[in-house]
Amino acid sequence: MAIIDQAPLDAGKLEQFVFRAVDEVGATLNAALVVMGDRLGLYRALAGAGALTAGELARRTGTSERYVREWLNAQAAGGYVEYHPEGRYSLAPEQAVALTDPDSPAFLPGFFEIALGSVLDSPRITDAVRSGDGVGWHEHNEHVHDGCERFFRPGYNANLVDAWLPALDGVVDRLQRGARVADVGCGHGASTILMAGAFPNSTFVGSDCHAGSIETARRRADEAGVADRVRFEAAPAAAYTGDGYDLVTMFDCLHDMGDPVGAGRHVRSTLAADGTWMIVEPAAGDRLEDNLNPIGRAYYGFSTLLCTPASLSQDVGLALGAQAGPARIAEVVTEAGFARFRRTAETPFNHVYEARP
Repeated sequence: MAIIDQAPLDAGKLEQFVFRAVDEVGATLNAALVVMGDRLGLYRALAGAGALTAGELARRTGTSERYVREWLNAQAAGGYVEYHPEGRYSLAPEQAVALTDPDSPAFLPGFFEIALGSVLDSPRITDAVRSGDGVGWHEHNEHVHDGCERFFRPGYNANLVDAWLPALDGVVDRLQRGARVADVGCGHGASTILMAGAFPNSTFVGSDCHAGSIETARRRADEAGVADRVRFEAAPAAAYTGDGYDLVTMFDCLHDMGDPVGAGRHVRSTLAADGTWMIVEPAAGDRLEDNLNPIGRAYYGFSTLLCTPASLSQDVGLALGAQAGPARIAEVVTEAGFARFRRTAETPFNHVYEARP
């Protein structure tokens, strides 16, 4: 039986905490509601349509009016749609961009989808916490796999070609002339395909330990018209094929690896003598206190439910965590045999590092 401190309670603080918890429960439920609205096309039908009734929105989307009305009321209560007293609802332009434009860096549905998938798998993670076992990426549901790409892709679209690659020493010139690139931990291939589209003279090999993601990446490359210069393979980070690469990239995946030092050593062995290792990691400070903020909270949550279990499911199981921070990443890179390491770019969500032999 838990022992509760008998010190006098501050009723106001208790009430404040309880109502904060009520808000948190609403936010948790809203993750499922946002994914629902995205999948059913409710946000897209509202965007630019003015103020609609629940019936009008239901007819436009082929859905049930009674469900749609309840969904709209929940969205209005949370500030995700605007309610008009005559029983109509609308989507402000800013909300429309964030909820319907997949090319915008502010696009949110993927963020909600990976969160929903993480929550759905939480009973398995709870068991793993008891046992100390890991849970591999391949063991998660489709919301995790699809949401991960949809969350990260807008940021890559906004930053990779225009800001992150130019921040690396001499890399863009080599890509324009024709370079050999390995994109390790490529998932569905969003980063690989984006680079291949921007640099048609270069060739790219995307690799990932999850075979299902590689199948999706191959299909996406065909659809994007870059299959002539992109090859995808299912392989762990320490065993992808090829050598003499001018550039090796890792996007938001180094901290998920069981043996990031071993992966780094493999990168070192496959790089050209003057090659570059580009590492993109979640934005984090070196101290816990640096990360006690809304972004850190989200990343620590994902790290508990996804990143740490993934690392613990692999050999070594170093479990860096999604908020490892630049000093810890530097230690990994140095131990892997790289002489030069620097942070070259950053966004509110990511830090970009350059490692050179």
